[in-house]
Amino acid sequence: MSDADNWYDEVFEGRIRLGLKVSQMLHTERSEFQQIDVFDSEAMGRTLALDGVLQTSEVDERFYHEMLVHPALCTAPSIRRVLVIGGGDGGTAREVLRHREVEYCRMVEIDRRVVELSRQYLPTIGTAWDDPRLDLVFGDGVAHVTSEDVEPYDVVILDGSDPVGPSLGLFGRDFYAGVARVLAPNGVFALQSESPFLMERTFTAIQAALPEFFPRSAPYLGWVPLYGTGMWSWTLAGPTLDHQNLHESRIEAIADGCRVYSAEIHRACFALPPLVRAMLP
Repeated sequence: MSDADNWYDEVFEGRIRLGLKVSQMLHTERSEFQQIDVFDSEAMGRTLALDGVLQTSEVDERFYHEMLVHPALCTAPSIRRVLVIGGGDGGTAREVLRHREVEYCRMVEIDRRVVELSRQYLPTIGTAWDDPRLDLVFGDGVAHVTSEDVEPYDVVILDGSDPVGPSLGLFGRDFYAGVARVLAPNGVFALQSESPFLMERTFTAIQAALPEFFPRSAPYLGWVPLYGTGMWSWTLAGPTLDHQNLHESRIEAIADGCRVYSAEIHRACFALPPLVRAMLP
């Protein structure tokens, strides 16, 4: 946090700075895994940052969570069993559990304190903590998919922060192999895949690695105001992925609660500009 005029500054590789005017710092601590800051900002409302990187805010969180969850859950053949890796603020689990077809959602989060502080300070984001279909587990997401004996999941969602610190292992080939191991034969894997503009090397590395484990993959774009360049990407992957085979009834069932996602947005977001398409293998 900057000392000048109470600004919270995120600086990326010394090249880009994004600052939020802080009206009140609510909580700051060093957990077992990372630095956690929660504050009220004038522009974005209540905001969560991990290791100095802005993660989510009350004002813009739906731009991220709806676009991470619904493209997968509105195209997967079955969504009975869902696994969420990460997502400690609760927004991803909330969007998953808006689908009544989901019977079981396991959420594996490595840092208990992120969940505890999100429940305390970000109650408008995580609203499904008490849903009986949610099975919250504190542990290592990589270990969960690579070594635990589990019934296959219809959808696996990676809601991790940038590939540093406790999230580094979530962007490696061992993790992707583990996801392929626990994914149902016609399942769908969804992950946030960074900004092609700001983090081109990470984006291209993800797109190059996924085909080794999933015969089909498709990145798509949206915008998240809190993140450095606005442009953000997510990717779907799976053995039999058909990312434009929409289950219209699922979209209709969640439509009233969506502020960002829609059938029209779904069809459009997979249309990539030439500069991004040129990054694909």
